[in-house]
Amino acid sequence: MKTQSRIFTLFFLLVGISIWSQITISGKVTYKNKALKDISVTLKDTYDGATTDANGNYSFTTTETGDKTLVFSGKDYDEVELPVKIEGKDIAMNANLKEQISEINAVVITAGSIEASDKKRATALLTPLDVYTTAGANGQISSALGYLPGVQKVGESEGLFVRGGTGAETKIFIDGNLVNNYFTNSVPGIAGRDRFNTSLFKGNVFSSGGYSAVYGQALSSVLILESVDLPDTTSFDFGVSPIFLSANYQKLNQEKTASWGVAGGYSNLGLMGKLFNFNTDFDKYPQGYGFDGNFRIKTKKGGFIKYYGSIDENKMAVGSESLEQDSDRNMVSLKGQNMYHNLSYKEKFGKYLLNIGTSYTYNSNDLNFATFLNDVQQSNTPINNQSNYINAKAVVERKINRASIVRAGFELNNADETMKYSSFERDYKDLISSAFAETDLIFTNNLTAKIGARTEHSSYLGKWNFSPRAALAYRISKDWTTSFAYGIFYQNPESKYLYSKNFDFQRADHYIFQVQKNSDGRNLRFEAFYKDYKSLIKTKSYISDSLMTSNQNQYYQIANSNNGKGFAKGIELFWRDKKTFKDIDYWLTYSYLDSKRNFLNYPFSLAPNFASKHTFNAVAKKFVMDWKTGFNLSYTYSKGRPYYDLVSENGENIVRHQGKLKDYSGLNFSINYVPSVGKKDSKSFTVFVLSINNILGNKNIYGYNYSADGNSRTAVRPPVNTFVFVGVFVSFGVDKTNDAINNNL
Repeated sequence: MKTQSRIFTLFFLLVGISIWSQITISGKVTYKNKALKDISVTLKDTYDGATTDANGNYSFTTTETGDKTLVFSGKDYDEVELPVKIEGKDIAMNANLKEQISEINAVVITAGSIEASDKKRATALLTPLDVYTTAGANGQISSALGYLPGVQKVGESEGLFVRGGTGAETKIFIDGNLVNNYFTNSVPGIAGRDRFNTSLFKGNVFSSGGYSAVYGQALSSVLILESVDLPDTTSFDFGVSPIFLSANYQKLNQEKTASWGVAGGYSNLGLMGKLFNFNTDFDKYPQGYGFDGNFRIKTKKGGFIKYYGSIDENKMAVGSESLEQDSDRNMVSLKGQNMYHNLSYKEKFGKYLLNIGTSYTYNSNDLNFATFLNDVQQSNTPINNQSNYINAKAVVERKINRASIVRAGFELNNADETMKYSSFERDYKDLISSAFAETDLIFTNNLTAKIGARTEHSSYLGKWNFSPRAALAYRISKDWTTSFAYGIFYQNPESKYLYSKNFDFQRADHYIFQVQKNSDGRNLRFEAFYKDYKSLIKTKSYISDSLMTSNQNQYYQIANSNNGKGFAKGIELFWRDKKTFKDIDYWLTYSYLDSKRNFLNYPFSLAPNFASKHTFNAVAKKFVMDWKTGFNLSYTYSKGRPYYDLVSENGENIVRHQGKLKDYSGLNFSINYVPSVGKKDSKSFTVFVLSINNILGNKNIYGYNYSADGNSRTAVRPPVNTFVFVGVFVSFGVDKTNDAINNNL
């Protein structure tokens, strides 16, 4: 009993000594004199500590003694360590933390850009899946971008017409390398299609203005496509429809460090032409084939070597009633051939990130204009164009602190073109040498800037340019941000108009202001812009207008001055919502554009014939799991564009006829049925697709072609008012059904 009593006495004595030896450490944690909640405060290398309350206060006890370190840490703030000396008395220790600056937390500069390459930093995602599930886009990236603000509906010509700019003013890049022939060859009045499969890319950055100094030679905008790194697994898939056949094989090695793949396809519109009432009289329906190959290698340091190459050919012949007295029928035929190779290498060397790449483009475009009378050919005008382009670029990037980045590099673009128009022939050669530097400055998580400059030299023009660019972004509150961008942008005049070297770069100055709210599942953007065009080229016809119709006139224009100018200004709204309605993703856009130009053969300042003042888009998507079916709708309305009959009279350009087209509208619908949803251990994965473009059958008009004397005209219409597509896509080796149903809802 005495022993137990002694043990209890010793125990309580030790406890008492422990309690007596405990001291209290307390204080307050702030950021810019504001109390911080939920900041962890610990005594380093011990279990003693506490968390701050709503007023920033903390308090805890410890039995430690001697020189120690107090650690303050919390999300979005830099960790702070303060020394303390524990000598048996209570300690009061306050701390003032600093904001943790990082690329992820920093406000992103988005004026003019919609990014989809990095979901952590993206502002309004337009992923490859968005492209496939947007009704009316027909699986084409360029068509899907037409449902975003700033892009005009120009159905008679390929290209991205952005904020009052022509299709030639937008440039497209794959893995940083220029693509000179992104679209298939075309005839007047019928737009070419995307040559590249959307599934090649994992994301994109579409800049409708104020883009990075890393890119140049684009007065309006750039589309930057980023290819996939490695496939998930070895796979084979194919597609079948009345329009095309396609197949694709991708092989991934066992170590998952390298892959290679091949693909091919054939298309022919002939069967659909027999089923539908086409507006266009095809003597030979559009048809073509294409093959491509790729390999991808992941380096030991985590970098990538990527190669992609493709070759394709397309043909068509279009007939129409002649408007001239000496013939009763016109015919234009096309044979186009394209080749593209792209090689890129990305690697990190210590603190430096190196991106180098090169691309080669070959294009052959053979057009033939012929007239007939009683089925006997009366005239024949061949127009032949062969082009070779080489692009090479190197970019070095380095972080200059925890988040800010500086990058610099150079680029070479070499063009070699041979053009033959009727009896005219010429060669065009130009080497554009460029250097650029740019820095992303992150001052705080709420304030960032991008400052850069680019300089270019054209061997054909024999001139240099210098274009500074700057952008600033500020986070107003948790969900609201604002951005401003400014830049000078240069571009060579289109080579098809140049027959001498007495010209200068064309120029556009961009001013862009944006306010954006980005909250859970919802995105609202407002953007206002102004573009000031200078030194645009002016042209005149080099043969008599009485010898050609208006759809041939574009091929007989020659630049005679750099005195053109113009402007484009407007506002844009974008609203995307994935939250309000269950399992429904929708977006709405509105664009107002006020633009005038005095360029090409315009006799004076006119609203461009490719610019509509008001454009509205609506897109909605829903997947019904019980039915294993996705439903997609899209609608576009745009105010009627102006049209002109421009001719040369006594050496001067005049407007012979002008007016406004009727308003454009189109409702599109598509269904994706995925029978393999919910099935386990399925050996194949199938998607059935049905899409109907312009389901209401609106008879839209893109413009008019006039006779040589201007007394007759015909409307330029889409090849068919309502188009129906059905197809089935089957994949072996990799389950792609999630891609078909999970459209980021």
